[in-house]
Amino acid sequence: MDREKLIECELGYLKIDKVKNACLEVIKLLPDYFFVVPASSTGKYHPDYALGDGGLLRHSKAAIRIGYELLSDPAIGDKYTELEKDLMLMALLIHDGLKSGLEKEKYTRFDHPLLMADFLMDNEEVLGLEVEEIEFLGDVIKTHMGPWTKDYSGNDVLEKPKTKYQNFVHMCDFLASRKCILVPFDDKNNISV
Repeated sequence: MDREKLIECELGYLKIDKVKNACLEVIKLLPDYFFVVPASSTGKYHPDYALGDGGLLRHSKAAIRIGYELLSDPAIGDKYTELEKDLMLMALLIHDGLKSGLEKEKYTRFDHPLLMADFLMDNEEVLGLEVEEIEFLGDVIKTHMGPWTKDYSGNDVLEKPKTKYQNFVHMCDFLASRKCILVPFDDKNNISV
């Protein structure tokens, strides 16, 4: 599987080479299941395009595309620096990279945002980013679940978004999970418009 080819279009949304390179390095490190499992283990929480073989990858591609489109609007995008935009877009592509754990588990790991943030710090040396940039990525990924902070036992596990960056990443992920927003994909898992 040529992972770079799978995300070629999405890498094109990133303007800063070091962020583009870091994103590709993370993609190379993700477990194989990220590229083949559905976005929802039960099928309840995502639109049809995010179900079935490759659904999680398609959900992630939809999230980054929604972010890219929103940031292309000067009324929204001008509130962020180019680095902030690229880091948020990278976060959207990789936010669910460990959704089923470091090793594939049957169901979604509720703490997958925390796992992904830790994974980035654990791989700091291969990313080529400043520690502050990795922390930024971790901060927006840790809160991408928005108001859904309780685990299956009702314990508060995740933080709610507080910053404009955290809220933006959550919003894009949320929109990519709505059944009323249909994103057209071709047979190679690329957005077709």
